[in-house]
Amino acid sequence: MNDDFFDEQPPSKSQRKREAHALQTLGENLVALGDAQLERIPLPADLHAAILEARRLHQRGARKRQMQYIGRLMRQLDDPAAVQAAYERVRHPGEAETRLLHRLERWRERLIEEGDAAVGDWLAEHPDTDRQHLRQLVRAARRERDQSATPKKTRELFRYLKTVIVAETGDGEADG
Repeated sequence: MNDDFFDEQPPSKSQRKREAHALQTLGENLVALGDAQLERIPLPADLHAAILEARRLHQRGARKRQMQYIGRLMRQLDDPAAVQAAYERVRHPGEAETRLLHRLERWRERLIEEGDAAVGDWLAEHPDTDRQHLRQLVRAARRERDQSATPKKTRELFRYLKTVIVAETGDGEADG
């Protein structure tokens, strides 16, 4: 058999049902969010209005119909993964920040250990970085490490790397 045959098949009915159920659950989770959290998630106007309406309904039958309607709107989304990712960021705000800090720590250590080779890699990934300032910070941090001095320049290097990433992403929630 040809492997391409299996790749071209549409998702099975069971798979479509699992995906629909997952979107329905996401819709229910969105209804359960607070107003401030919901505002931070980019949603189409009709879906946002349907979520607000579902919050208002208290009768079991009416609420169930509204939740089904929300599920249908969720299935019509162009990019439900983006809504899911935004929901996860809202529900677990510290995780994105933690990932960013770990990424910056890895870069800082690599820059101090490898020097100019790592600086070149950083500049390839982040071309808007002030090359001269970065090299000065890396040299000072290496000197500090070699002299077992207080890690003042090491911290300054970390803060500089963070400002570069935050300026690129606009919000500090960079993945990578």
